[in-house]
Amino acid sequence: MVDEFDTTEPDEGSDDEAGPEIEFHGGKWMSALPILLFIVWAVVQSALFRIGNAGGLVAGMLISLIVGMLFVKGDWKHYANTIFEGMTQRVAATAIVAWLWAGMFAATMQAGGFVEGLVWAADAAGVGAALFPAVTFILAGLLATGIGTGYGTTVAFTTLFFPAGVLLGASPVLMFGAILSGAVFGDNLAPVSDTTIVSAVTQEADIGGVVASRFKYAIIAAVLAFAGYVIAGGAMAGIDVGGDAGQILVENSEPAGLIHLVSMGIVIVTAVKGRHIIEAISWGIIAAAVFNVVLGLASISEMIVFQVPGDAPLAGASVLPFVELVESGEAAVGGSIYDGAAGFFPISILILLIVAGAWIMVRGGAFEALLDASMTRLARSVRSAELTMVGSTALINTMITINTAAEIAIGPYIKNVGDRFNVNGYRRANILDANTAALGYIFPWSGGVLVGYAAMQTQVVTEFEWFTQAMVVNPVDVIPFVFQGWLLFAVFVVSAWTGFGREYTTDRRTEEVARV
Repeated sequence: MVDEFDTTEPDEGSDDEAGPEIEFHGGKWMSALPILLFIVWAVVQSALFRIGNAGGLVAGMLISLIVGMLFVKGDWKHYANTIFEGMTQRVAATAIVAWLWAGMFAATMQAGGFVEGLVWAADAAGVGAALFPAVTFILAGLLATGIGTGYGTTVAFTTLFFPAGVLLGASPVLMFGAILSGAVFGDNLAPVSDTTIVSAVTQEADIGGVVASRFKYAIIAAVLAFAGYVIAGGAMAGIDVGGDAGQILVENSEPAGLIHLVSMGIVIVTAVKGRHIIEAISWGIIAAAVFNVVLGLASISEMIVFQVPGDAPLAGASVLPFVELVESGEAAVGGSIYDGAAGFFPISILILLIVAGAWIMVRGGAFEALLDASMTRLARSVRSAELTMVGSTALINTMITINTAAEIAIGPYIKNVGDRFNVNGYRRANILDANTAALGYIFPWSGGVLVGYAAMQTQVVTEFEWFTQAMVVNPVDVIPFVFQGWLLFAVFVVSAWTGFGREYTTDRRTEEVARV
């Protein structure tokens, strides 16, 4: 997996020995221009213009790549080929596939009334607006830990728990922050998470030992985050969903949709048993679809339907439960399975382009120059070395917004600095994983935030008549409320400064650290 985003120096004697693979007017630092321009675009669009549209970010990344090309020395062909090379990196494809599968799964449960079931359960248990964000944080953390994908958890909980919380009167921005915080917790701690695996492998440490050693950091942040959501939940007001409409919807909610807790349980159990996440979610989709049909929660046509014009050759197939006759101008494919996947198409393109921009930075030398400058000049003692590792992982993750890709890119540098100061593999892996997990769900251009925003814009808005575009949370507004992310980052800053949890290579036998 490490070779899929390899940033190591070329072997001695290779053609690339003399310098970066792409040369820019202004030096290697100019290779960071596309990513920096995109970040500026994202800040202006999201924070200043208050536009959270993924299509606008796609345009910003495309323009940034074009501007970067203007500064390339010589033939532009290699720059163009590097864009394709970056877009074919597996880390981006892995995130996209997780989004598509999770989108189909969440939408299928949504069609079966799972949101209404959650509202009924919360109302019956007396979990009101003040506590619902805190409860959501805990449940999202448990799901993410079980299935190993923070992105998939963000999609599912934004589609299902977010509207339930808003309907009960919880603050939308706090609900979104709680979901992202749960994703941070699970991404950081799950044994089957990509970030956990990559952090362990790049630091030559065993996965089991890494997970056990990082629990203390994650739980400190989680306890504080939970308290924060309890306090903020009581202080932050929700929104009006339309007079008495919210109360009427709560009173008319039904428990039948809670059967999909079984669907979610199937995914968790299958993932914990070591099955691939795609297989685990596929079993969940199958279970949810069966429950919907057998229990009458949703028809087949609500999950997948071919809307066929009357003059089509197979119009007579309208007797089938997944075929409907429509006017010739309205032909389409629809249903929860289609809509659940289609809502993530724009964000998928954006992530491919962002990784391409990061790859330009790698091939142009800015990435290596940035890390060399920070690691060489700042890492003077064990304390400063660990603070540098924390800061560097945070900085890189603001530019490479897929947290697994950021880990793979910076992993060798973290190992190099850690080895110089005899910091053992567990400690290095914990610093690497915690900060890439934390920062990957905070900034408006981060993959975790964007995928949740996409789910909100497409699935939530289209499914619930009472939920309007005005209720959609702007990604920039959620920045302060991803408590687990900020607190986990703070825990490692304090840990690096004070030495809390620090272990040296000599503190454990070599085979305990090097067992992968």
